[in-house]
This record gives sequence, C-alpha cells and structure tokens, in this order.
Amino acid sequence: MNAPGRHFLQIPGPTNTPLAVLAAMAKPTIDHRGPEFGKLGLDVLTRIRGVFRTKNPVIIYPASGTGAWEAALVNTLSPGDKVVMFETGWFATLWNRMAKKLGIEAEFITSDWRAGADAAAIEARLREDKAHAIKAVCVVHNETSTGCVTDIAAVRRAIDKAGHPALLMVDTISSLASIDYRHDEWGVDVTVAGSQKGLMLPPGLSFNAVSDKALKASASARFPRSFWDWEEMIAINAKGFFPYTPATNMLQGLKVALDMLEDEGMDNVFARHDRAAEATRRAVRHWGFETVCARPSDYSSSLTAVFLPEGHSADGLRKIILERSNMSLGNGLGKLADRVFRIGHLGDFHDLMVTGTLSGVEMGLASARIPHKPGGVEAAMRYLQGNAG
Repeated sequence: MNAPGRHFLQIPGPTNTPLAVLAAMAKPTIDHRGPEFGKLGLDVLTRIRGVFRTKNPVIIYPASGTGAWEAALVNTLSPGDKVVMFETGWFATLWNRMAKKLGIEAEFITSDWRAGADAAAIEARLREDKAHAIKAVCVVHNETSTGCVTDIAAVRRAIDKAGHPALLMVDTISSLASIDYRHDEWGVDVTVAGSQKGLMLPPGLSFNAVSDKALKASASARFPRSFWDWEEMIAINAKGFFPYTPATNMLQGLKVALDMLEDEGMDNVFARHDRAAEATRRAVRHWGFETVCARPSDYSSSLTAVFLPEGHSADGLRKIILERSNMSLGNGLGKLADRVFRIGHLGDFHDLMVTGTLSGVEMGLASARIPHKPGGVEAAMRYLQGNAG
C-alpha cells in the first residue's frame, strides 16, 4: 500500500538527496573521455579538497565507504604489518575485521562504545612500541553506530608525544561536511569518506584524502592493488580524468552538492548540524531517555543514538513509527541491536525537519506504550526558537 506524503528518511545515512543534486544526476550521461567531462573532473577534484580542508590530492572511487577503507589500507601497508585500532563501535569493528581479512595484524583497543577513541590509551600503546612495529593508527571520527565523536587533533598529539612514526588514518564517513574536520591541520595521513551522508548524494562515491607521508608510504607498500591504486589515479586525475570508467552522473551530482555547501558556507553547515543535534538531545532528555554517547564532549552532530528502557524493543518502536508515520530511523548495531534507535540529523536538513522527526518519534513512543515524559518536541522547539540559524 502506498503511504501518502513524503517519506522521512531519518537514518544516519544514506541521507535525503536534494532535488538539485538529483536533477544534476538525471542529466544525460556525458563522454568520460571528452573535454566536457575533463572540466567536470578538474572542478570536483579541486573543490572537494576544501571540504576535507586539505591542499593534497583527494582520490574519488566509484565505491561505498568500505572501498575507501580498503584503499587506505592496501595503498599504505604490507602483508603482516601491525596497526592499532580503537573500538568506538560497530563500524570501527568492521574496519578491524577488514584489516585482519587482508592479512594485517590489527590490534584492537577495546571500549564500552560510549565515547570516542581514548587518545591517552593510544599514546600509552605507542610508547610501548619501542621498535616502531606499529605502522598505522586507525580511528573513526564519528561512530555511526553510537553517536560518539573522537577528538582527532588529540589523537594526532598523542602520536606525536609518543614520538611514533605511525600513520594516522581516519574514517569520516558520517562526519565529513557535517562536523568540523581538518585533514591538514590535524596531521591526518589518510581520510576515508563516502558520498551518502554529509555530501548529500546517494551511495556510490568514496574518497581518500592523502598526505605526503601517506604517498611516500604507498611507494613501498607491498599489498597488490589495481582498482584501488593511488598512483595511477593521481596521475590521470591531474587532467580531470580517471583510469577506468568513473561514476559520471554521480560526479555531476557532486558538483552541485559542492555548490550548495560552498553557498551555505562550511561554518554555517556545521552550526546547522550542531543546532539540530542539540535540539534532538533536549527532546531525548525530556522524554527521560539516555543517549549511547555518555560524554557531552563526544556528542555527535550527525546523529543521536538512544537507549530505550529495559524490556522495550527498539526495533518494535521503529516498526510502529514506519507504519504509522512513514519515517525510517536507524537500528541498533552489534551489541546494541534492539536496544537502541538512531535519529539521523545530517545532510540536507533544517529545523522543521528536526521537529517533524521528533514528532514522529514521540507519537511512536505513545503508540508503543513506552514510558516517557511527553513534551520532548516542545523542548526541542524552545531550543530552536532561541537559537535560530
């Protein structure tokens, strides 16, 4: 049965794709070897650097964010190399699993999933590594399963204080263009990203921003690579082209998404996300619920993950909300399955969409007979009215 009205896609990605981006993607496909595409390629390859805040190359693949994880690892490391990763949540766990499947010795610093990566723990581990066997530190900037953010500048300082040469690799799949991020300033060597969240595109593009140190490491890395190879990509990207057929229409959409971000201004984009996140958390607190992220310093501006009281099914609540309000919310992942629902507030998003989303949640809570204090939407509205963008 067709549900009337607009579907509210409030998962933490893929996010709502603006009509202008969809229209650009719907334009006729152009010759990916012709001069029109060369201009498009140079444009997006140049301007995407501003989103990462880097002067170095950003490599674009026709792939999901998982592909960008693999590209980061195989371009810089060799079979048997050791890396340190921090267990911030489900997606950090998946990256760790990938590393092990590739033949990398991945050491996981464990946690309770309720905070970002602990820079002090990373520093302590690196200080123990007197022989510098650890080749990279891999962390997730914004953990999509929990709504916890890692202080990447602090991780960089920890590596430097330990006097360790390890590369710093960072997953920004659910933070890029939503939460302030600075590849060059924070000394990141490889930044991983995807198109389907803050960049407001469908899934299908992934990114590696790379430092000079990472490029140097790639020259001696021994993992076999062809599709993911940085060297061939960077060489032909200099003229706006790609070594194999790129996602032409996605790149047409990326051009418009970059136009939109630049027109709004990145600082305004971040402030808009901050405001939506705080309004959401105020509603959650008013309802009497706890967020997965336990430290205010680590709160995410991309999503909020919410615990339901013991004995209540988060998946059951999500089902009721979908059926009655035509709204999708994120499910709990891994050890948070059925305990947590996740509200995405990132990408092409404004204040009215915040209050509409929270209204759907509050009506769902009442329909599911989950104990809560009504009025969370009003609490969010009061905050938004007093903090207009």
